[in-house]
Amino acid sequence: MSDMPRENVQSYPRPPALQPVPQCISIRLGKLLVADTTRAFRVLETHHAPTYYLPPEDIHARLRPAEGESFCEWKGVARYFDVIAGDTTAPRAAWAYGTPTADFAAIAGYVAFYAGHMDEIRVGNLRVTPQPGSFYGGWVTPNLDGQIKGAAGTRHW
Repeated sequence: MSDMPRENVQSYPRPPALQPVPQCISIRLGKLLVADTTRAFRVLETHHAPTYYLPPEDIHARLRPAEGESFCEWKGVARYFDVIAGDTTAPRAAWAYGTPTADFAAIAGYVAFYAGHMDEIRVGNLRVTPQPGSFYGGWVTPNLDGQIKGAAGTRHW
């Protein structure tokens, strides 16, 4: 049984919205717990799987700064991190906005993880799969309906 309601990604807003997450989030890399929290936020944007941001205090892995940065018209400049858990390193597997725009100030310093680089992510009792493609970092859960952006041919619509 899911503790998350059905949601259609096509009904998410644009510009995106920021919401607190009531469910517990857990992330594993290898056999190690990378993060667990009940204090996350998620960003909802039309045709995207939600992107989850976790407070740095609830991250148990080491984050090593990685090369490059990117710009989001809504949130600002993101910097990237390698995630290190024990002997396992996931290159450029997480990102954060150090000084996001005013609408997203609540996630300053919070960290988002690419689901495809982790071994297991759960939101509540639901297992996460990566948003299609290699560009976006949303988390797909079984309660989502609608066409999720990211697969070939969908990046710029």
